[in-house]
Amino acid sequence: MKNVTIRQLRYFNALAQTGHFGQAAELCAVSQPALSMQIKELETELGAPLVERRPSGAQLTPLGREIAQRANEILILTQGLSDLAESRARVLSGALSLGVIPTIAPYLLPATLNEIRRSYPGLDLRIRETRTETLVADLLSGALDLLLLALPVDHPEVETLELLTDSFMLAAPQTGPTPTQVLSADDLLQASRILLLEEGHCFRDHALEVCEMHRRGEIDTLGASSLATIVRMVANGMGVTLLPKISVDTETRGLDLRLLDFPDPAPSRSIGLAWRKSSPRKRDFEEVGKMIRRAMR
Repeated sequence: MKNVTIRQLRYFNALAQTGHFGQAAELCAVSQPALSMQIKELETELGAPLVERRPSGAQLTPLGREIAQRANEILILTQGLSDLAESRARVLSGALSLGVIPTIAPYLLPATLNEIRRSYPGLDLRIRETRTETLVADLLSGALDLLLLALPVDHPEVETLELLTDSFMLAAPQTGPTPTQVLSADDLLQASRILLLEEGHCFRDHALEVCEMHRRGEIDTLGASSLATIVRMVANGMGVTLLPKISVDTETRGLDLRLLDFPDPAPSRSIGLAWRKSSPRKRDFEEVGKMIRRAMR
């Protein structure tokens, strides 16, 4: 295998452009003898003359012209590698794929994306919204770089960063028992039909834990896959449901509902980021966390 160096190709490319050893040396910011020596070594490595040396200048041989074209292509590719490394050295530049669970995405992403676009216009952010199990599998396979989800994520190859605590509220229809008959979320939770998301959503698991703690009533999923569907069922008197507090403004707007807080300590979930421990982009991920916190404020 020939021991051709990038330096030799860069010097030879300069000579091909200028047709003169002195001008090529000036272009490369080296002495003419140093440039001439590197090109001579390149010819030795390739086993053929690349340049006809004349008093009036340098003329490439037919092989030299072919080598010059290939050398230019190689130099473009190596510059691309340098540009990629440089972009990685800058915070939040290049491409970043973010996975988000459905019970977080509509409530945290809009403001966060606006914040990121303003602060880091060079970032190519790609979003995937799906359930936790799928997101974690895609993270470990390399299909995703970063996850925004409910913690914890128990995997030895995953590192996490907690961002905020999201408490739960109880949403109930306005019809039914009067406020003097039902005074608390606990009362309603025990006495009512409880509507939850279909299996596979991590928020359903959180809600089930709360139901067990508060001596739950009848539980029904009705096949619902979104909080928006569940909330409208509640507004139509079909039962009660738990809502993460970050979703309340969005999901209950314009609906006739009662929203009740749980007594302290209120049930809640921890929201944060997760990434592969082996990823070199921890600084990027921590900056995304700062953007989310800033957007929430």
